[in-house]
Amino acid sequence: MSTDQIENIFTPGGILSQALPYYESRPGQLSMAKAVAVTLALPKDTNSLAKAQMLAVEAETGIGKTLAYLVPAVLSGQKVVVSTGTLNLQEQILNKEIPLIKRHIYPELRAVCVKGRQNYLCLYRAKQFLSEPQMRLFKRSTELEDLNEWVNTTRSGDRAELTWLPDYSPLWEQVCSYTAKCLGGKCPDNADCFVGKLRKMAAKAHILIVNHHLFFSDLAIRRFGHAEVLPRYQTVIFDEAHHLENVATRYFGTSFSMYQVRDLVRDIEEMALVGLKKNIRQKTNQIARALAAQASEFSNIFPKKRRRYNLPEIIEQTAGWNVELNTLFTALDSLNRQLESIALADESWEGLKRRGLELGDNLALTTTDMNSSSVYWCERREKTITLAASPIEVASDFRDHLYSQVNSIIFTSATLTTGRKFDYMFKRFGLDNDTETMSLSSPFDYAERTKLYIPPNDFPEPNAAGYSRAVQEQSLQIIKASKGRALLLFTSLYAMREMRSFLADTLPYSILMQGDAPKSQLLETFQKKSDSILLAVASFWEGVNVPGESLSCVIIDKLPFEVPSDPVIKARVNRIQEEGGKPFFDFQVPRAILALRQGVGRLMRATTDQGLLAVMDIRLYSKGYGRQFLKSMPASPIIRTMAEVKEFFLSTDKRVCEIPESRNSKEVY
Repeated sequence: MSTDQIENIFTPGGILSQALPYYESRPGQLSMAKAVAVTLALPKDTNSLAKAQMLAVEAETGIGKTLAYLVPAVLSGQKVVVSTGTLNLQEQILNKEIPLIKRHIYPELRAVCVKGRQNYLCLYRAKQFLSEPQMRLFKRSTELEDLNEWVNTTRSGDRAELTWLPDYSPLWEQVCSYTAKCLGGKCPDNADCFVGKLRKMAAKAHILIVNHHLFFSDLAIRRFGHAEVLPRYQTVIFDEAHHLENVATRYFGTSFSMYQVRDLVRDIEEMALVGLKKNIRQKTNQIARALAAQASEFSNIFPKKRRRYNLPEIIEQTAGWNVELNTLFTALDSLNRQLESIALADESWEGLKRRGLELGDNLALTTTDMNSSSVYWCERREKTITLAASPIEVASDFRDHLYSQVNSIIFTSATLTTGRKFDYMFKRFGLDNDTETMSLSSPFDYAERTKLYIPPNDFPEPNAAGYSRAVQEQSLQIIKASKGRALLLFTSLYAMREMRSFLADTLPYSILMQGDAPKSQLLETFQKKSDSILLAVASFWEGVNVPGESLSCVIIDKLPFEVPSDPVIKARVNRIQEEGGKPFFDFQVPRAILALRQGVGRLMRATTDQGLLAVMDIRLYSKGYGRQFLKSMPASPIIRTMAEVKEFFLSTDKRVCEIPESRNSKEVY
């Protein structure tokens, strides 16, 4: 693959412009594609500890980064894993870019989307379930009929085909393909196993599309020499790479939960019902239920409020901790001895035995085998307690288990820099300072088509009295000026709900709120109702793609600093401080900048978009660190008064009338 090939595809008059009537040749896309092609063509660096050739590309919205890395990846001749942070991007790659490349550039392309095995049907479990009386527990007989028809017709076994099945349906739990419940080669339906077929397809594919969770789950398994989920690959491309540290923290750590205990006990009882003699079944169930009872007792010693806690502090403050923990260990050991005895006579119990042993190991790793490289915490949720050990830093894990294992790595996202520098990313990912980088600004005309509203100097700061009411009142004025069409992003559920209460019965527009319906349904309604407003937190700060007039205003309540009391955040802050750094400026501010950039990125999704960004936080001017945030924002002219907001929307309404319909409907790659 040469850069001449890349030019022949991306330049004006090239393959893409000839094939697509609305294709726009963009210098940024071409530059990125060339840089990716060069990186993939370089030989592995045997003189470096990292070994892999690496490139970090910040490509803001509108660059067309997906094609810019996919085309050279396909033409490289290597086996490439593309790892994304969201399902939306996976679907876009599979349904839009891959068919395009096959049609016009590389007809032989084989691309496979690989998901966690729990996303696939287990034929054996489905047949067992559908033939047993317990299925009558499910009230909707139509669901069972639909499931039965799908089981007999599906070619992929992918849960995504079941659009009628709710996200957390107990029905799927009965028929999906969990590792712990897999019979392997002894399964009667092994020849038709969907997971087995997927692995064969993945072995032959050029491009594997996964999410970050599956990628790091697989990487964590490889560390211990266990059978990996993904076939061997030469290159990995991380899109939405700003998520990597958080995801890797989960999979390079260890956890133990009461839910895992209850799940194991339930599966033992189901297995014992058909696979054990009466006396052995009764003994096994008795031991398993004793463990469940002890786990329930153990969970009662933790605080009742739902949140994360520092585990060493809980241990220190809890009288009788050692007694309760040792009793739990004893109950778990007793069950593991029983499972081992049964598995010696019946190999089908090997999976349950393995799960029991893993629970024991994980309980020890999170409560007794503590070390200074991890932070230990617990979390009270609605129906369970989770104990966890998370690495304080993942940079060394990246270097040891990722960078040394592949030929090349591409990191890309719309948000990798803070203050236009890659320093924060390099530090957190353990990258050498000479790692190649590229920063590509959005081609969207922020200067002419948007404004950034920041309240005047007399606006209260977030910790001041009257701040919440001031945000609510000014947001109401902005929403009236924008005639709805607004996405309001909050840093807390409480603030979101308070805003809804304030706005209720004061606006003629539909008010949609996260949690009222699935995300996809909310966004579809928001897109169709061009005067509605949408209130949201968390996941809506990114992955929301609503081009056009329906989203003409993004209001953010305050700078998205993370809760400093979170045990993992607190441990990382303390580690930076111990090393002589400044945690607020080296860690907390950069993370908040990246989150803010994701939030404001929801406004401009097409060249014809226009609108207002509003950040209701005067600290952008009243605090020194505010300059770092402003430096990282789009080139939107700043306005400070409500009169300017109203004037802006009057001018944009006139401009909308002047845009030809054909320009609003075009598809840009």
